[in-house]
Amino acid sequence: MSLFWFVVGQLASTETMSTSKKVITRDEWEKKLNDVKIRKEDMNKLVMNFLVTEGYVEAAEKFRVESGTEPDIDLATITDRMAVKKAVQSGNVEDAIEKVNDLNPEILDTNPQLFFHLQQQRLIELIRNGKVEEALEFAQEELAPRGEENQSFLEELERTVALLAFEDVSNCPVGDLLDISQRLKTASEVNAAILTSQSHEKDPKLPSLLKMLIWAQNQLDEKAAYPRINDLSTAVLEDPSI
Repeated sequence: MSLFWFVVGQLASTETMSTSKKVITRDEWEKKLNDVKIRKEDMNKLVMNFLVTEGYVEAAEKFRVESGTEPDIDLATITDRMAVKKAVQSGNVEDAIEKVNDLNPEILDTNPQLFFHLQQQRLIELIRNGKVEEALEFAQEELAPRGEENQSFLEELERTVALLAFEDVSNCPVGDLLDISQRLKTASEVNAAILTSQSHEKDPKLPSLLKMLIWAQNQLDEKAAYPRINDLSTAVLEDPSI
């Protein structure tokens, strides 16, 4: 992230300038960038952190061998974590709950919101499969008691049960609960909880650094015209528009 630190430096150096923008040429910019040194080991750790957090176990193992960068968790646990995530994404919530408990029973015991959302997802899957009576029984026995103890849970339960009132869910105001995006949301929440239980960040560091880069560029835009990165996927410097 050498560009980020250079942008921060430019921000500091232009604080006392007049309202007119300073123009930084490509030669000046690239020279400053070349003066900033980033350790390869740090870059490798960022890559490994991304692979581990996102669950790319095969890529992480290959990268470990090729770069000599050791992950901060046992790579075998990634396979278990991804099995849980895949189960939720496939709608097999009961299987996912069993897998989470096999990994660490305390994850659900100490996170009532996560457990409720998994149970809510089970209810959604029952409704999706047209098991109306089973869905009503499950909602009454498993979710209603939790709703009585927590107002936000009750509101989510009422919203979910409302799916049963519509024959055509395409016109249902809560039809989004049946979208795949709802499964992905629940799977992401479980994934984050497992990572936290393993004393690992729930989000990779690389996206945060890119967000910092975008923020720094936006700040510098107010003070200078400079070669900036407009497309993060290519990281190509584009000449300033004057």
